[in-house]
Amino acid sequence: MSNLASYKKVPLGQKIAFGIGMFANQMFPAIMGIFMVVLVQDLGFPGWMWGVIFFAPRIFDSITDPIMGFISDNTKSKWGRRRQYVLAGGVVMGVSYIIMWQLFKENSLQFNFWYFFLWSLVFYLGLTLFSVPYVAMGYEMSDDFHERTNIMAIAQFIGQWAWVIAPWFWVIMYDPEWFPSAEVAVRQLSVWVAIPCAICALVPAFFIKSKSTLDEDYEPLNRANIGSSVIKIYDSFVEAFKIKEFRKICAATFLIFNAFNTVAALTFFVIVYKLFNGDTEASGIWVSLFGCLGALGTTFIVIPIVTWMSKVLGKKKAFLVSQGISLLGYIMLWFLFVPGKPWMYIIALPFFSFGIGSLFTIMMSMTADIIDVDQLNTGKRREGIFGAIYWWMVKVGFAIAGALSGVIIGVVGFNPDLATTDQQSAVDGLHAFFCFFPVAGTLLAMYIMRNYNITEESAGEVRKELNKRKVENNN
Repeated sequence: MSNLASYKKVPLGQKIAFGIGMFANQMFPAIMGIFMVVLVQDLGFPGWMWGVIFFAPRIFDSITDPIMGFISDNTKSKWGRRRQYVLAGGVVMGVSYIIMWQLFKENSLQFNFWYFFLWSLVFYLGLTLFSVPYVAMGYEMSDDFHERTNIMAIAQFIGQWAWVIAPWFWVIMYDPEWFPSAEVAVRQLSVWVAIPCAICALVPAFFIKSKSTLDEDYEPLNRANIGSSVIKIYDSFVEAFKIKEFRKICAATFLIFNAFNTVAALTFFVIVYKLFNGDTEASGIWVSLFGCLGALGTTFIVIPIVTWMSKVLGKKKAFLVSQGISLLGYIMLWFLFVPGKPWMYIIALPFFSFGIGSLFTIMMSMTADIIDVDQLNTGKRREGIFGAIYWWMVKVGFAIAGALSGVIIGVVGFNPDLATTDQQSAVDGLHAFFCFFPVAGTLLAMYIMRNYNITEESAGEVRKELNKRKVENNN
């Protein structure tokens, strides 16, 4: 465990340092989702290419995550188990992100596809190097039931600013006073995104405290042990999924995050074509406002309320109440997307934001509790493996979501070159998926989590037993 685990309260500076890393962890994918619109809208990528680019790199990322978790958990170093990987990952992400977006319309469609696809693999490798040990850092920072929620709440509060800022790139990209075309915009803006985000990613590496692990009894990491290490990774997966509560939070996260991101990729098209007949310039700031106001609602309304509810009602009830509120928001969006009255969708955003806004604050806190249960069962402290498995579910969901969004575009017959009046049924189909696909995912997730049973009392008993063992081992 980290040397911070013996403290009930984590210093605010450490929480903020962890949260700054979360800004990078969320800003890169937030901007990625916005820039991806250019591939279809400006570079002519068909729906199947969109789906492949969303799906394949994230599947690659999900495969490398558990390997990185095993490596991180078993690293012997004077810098500890995590910091050096966070540093390397931040650098790789920043450099590859800039190179990835150097796309030119005069190149062939096939060249742009393969260029972007291959560099996206490098980017996601950097994301794995960074995110797996970074998330494990957060799990290690406290052993207190509520302090864990506080840590994740601060991290999500800071991270949510990525989603406040990112939507405004839609305005900048398609404003001819800024750039002659969106294709030119992404080439230049990628630099301005990657450099500050990479710096934020490096903050936890430099400022989160750690202790030397040179004398720890970890699994050996060498070429001769690669085969057995892969088997041990598989064994760790099996042991993790033996914990029923962990299976529940992974499945619930998969459903909610997958459903949300499937339709989030369609936000630009739904707003521009449902409300503005396909006129990008006429849509003005309304695409940006959707994401920005939703993220502001998450930052200043959802996260504080969910943190409070978690302490008063418990984590499970806070989750169920939050997701129930989000269902109301999704249903409202069906009625409040009214052509000529774009301001009406704002009414739904505070409700809509409770879905994703509460998810990671609660689920990451729950994961830290489950890691204690695993330690009680196995005697091993495996933040990296559990973080990798949990985020593996997230990333597989994200990959599937990307592929599904491409499928939805194809199924409804949507064509970005046509005005809404020429494809009304296709636009209505996108709108229906946008509102009701997340409802289905959320309802299934709530059903799965209905009997999640790690409470403050049971978590306290586990913690007492672990502390007792620690004292016995030190005597």
